[in-house]
Amino acid sequence: MATAFYLTSCGQIYSRAMGSFCLLRSLCLPRQVGLPLVMHRQYSLDISAQLLRTQGYVNGQWINAPSTFPVLDPATGEEIAKVADCGPAEAKLAVDAAYKAFYSWKQHTAKERSVLLRKWYDLLTLNKEDLAKLITFECGKPMKESLGEIAYAAGFLEWFSEEARRVYGDVVPSAAKDRRILLLKQPVGVASIITPWNFPSAMITRKVGAALAAGCTIVVKPAEDTPLSALALAELASQAGIPAGVFNVVPCSREKTPSVGAVLCTDPLVGKVSFTGSTATGKILLKLAADTVKRVSMELGGHAPFIVFDSADVDKAVAGAMNSKFRNSGQTCVCSNRFLVQSKIHDCFIEKLGKAMDAELRLGHGSDPNTTQGPLINVRASEKVEHQVMDAVSRGAKVLRGGKRLDGSFHQPTLLADVTTDMLCTREETFGPLLPVIRFSTEKEALAIANASHVGLAGYFFSQDVSQIWRVAENLEVGMVGVNEGLLSTPEASFGGVKQSGLGREGSKYGIEEYLDVKYMCFGGLTP
Repeated sequence: MATAFYLTSCGQIYSRAMGSFCLLRSLCLPRQVGLPLVMHRQYSLDISAQLLRTQGYVNGQWINAPSTFPVLDPATGEEIAKVADCGPAEAKLAVDAAYKAFYSWKQHTAKERSVLLRKWYDLLTLNKEDLAKLITFECGKPMKESLGEIAYAAGFLEWFSEEARRVYGDVVPSAAKDRRILLLKQPVGVASIITPWNFPSAMITRKVGAALAAGCTIVVKPAEDTPLSALALAELASQAGIPAGVFNVVPCSREKTPSVGAVLCTDPLVGKVSFTGSTATGKILLKLAADTVKRVSMELGGHAPFIVFDSADVDKAVAGAMNSKFRNSGQTCVCSNRFLVQSKIHDCFIEKLGKAMDAELRLGHGSDPNTTQGPLINVRASEKVEHQVMDAVSRGAKVLRGGKRLDGSFHQPTLLADVTTDMLCTREETFGPLLPVIRFSTEKEALAIANASHVGLAGYFFSQDVSQIWRVAENLEVGMVGVNEGLLSTPEASFGGVKQSGLGREGSKYGIEEYLDVKYMCFGGLTP
């Protein structure tokens, strides 16, 4: 089969050959000391044509919308594709389709749902390279991290395919001899799933895997920056045999997000809303869902402390800091944001951390195998990091590594010393490659600083004192604690926070409970 080439009006060259889609482009980034970049190199999104979907997916059909919106590569600012810009009308169609499908889907046996989820898992694993490329091009992650996300995303489908068959009710002893008490677990109905851009595949499967296993049907609104990953998942769900109407995707632009979100949070046919994103947006969605008293799960903002005590293994703490801070260029809700280091080992930790940054971090396009740090999701994100750095320096912080915003949405990985708690970077979530270090003297002081936040998603600390490990783990006001470990996410463990970091839990055996109602059945009139 001959290869056909297409030149778009914006100068992009597309090719299609042997059933694959390829977008060719060049990347031009500034060279910086210690972090060399290849100039004017071509990068190509070469994936199966079946997986590059640009329409909405409703009731088992690919649908158009009156208009489209562009999806951009954050590394270059160039357009990858134009995607259907669904509005309230398309969102309502999806809700109606999901509501109709619910009455047949919930009648599927747990084993039948389990088998379909397992087929979906197998297809994600089979297509992991193409799915990872989509993440890299629309989100900016290095390919190694994108492949890791696909494995993580598939893991939720595998986990909940197994949990589907373990939704047990209870038989409760009754005080009366002529009756029996039964507690049944039943799916809540249609679930609206609103997901972020930083994990465009895993945040969908973490929610959808649990919901489908429970017997719910789904409408997904992916982030406007990363709809292609969600639509590829819809294609694979169709291939796996997930029935029409059970899984629907309505992509939309930033401009239409409020009106689409309003439908998904207020329509009386929706029984559940699950959202991952900022605390500010979560509060808005909670208010919308309150009018019809919907079940909600909210995984909201984080501001994770990372504490290194004098007893810590410094080398392990440095490795943990690198993993926790610079994954996805600092753009995860569980990334460490405030680094607290005890006085005795402060200087040693800073020195070793700086050397590790020099040795391990390389900026570039995510498809380059040498890249460890991709771009931030957009220019606004880079500007936020720049603003926090400037604020810290104006208040006395010292820049030990990096510190500069580069062209487009790139920002140098940055290490700050002499940081104090009045600086902006210690009071608000960064979502970028900024590592501010605060010196502390006592355990009590560290806990006071760590807990002085209105959010509490994750927290990390390094110590070899067993008594201290128990004290600090129990007293950190967070939903997840990493002890001598900088990476803690896994399908088997519960994921969620306290305070204003959200409501409910995802993953683990508890994740499926978020999509189930408990019905009490009193069976009376029995002969003793």
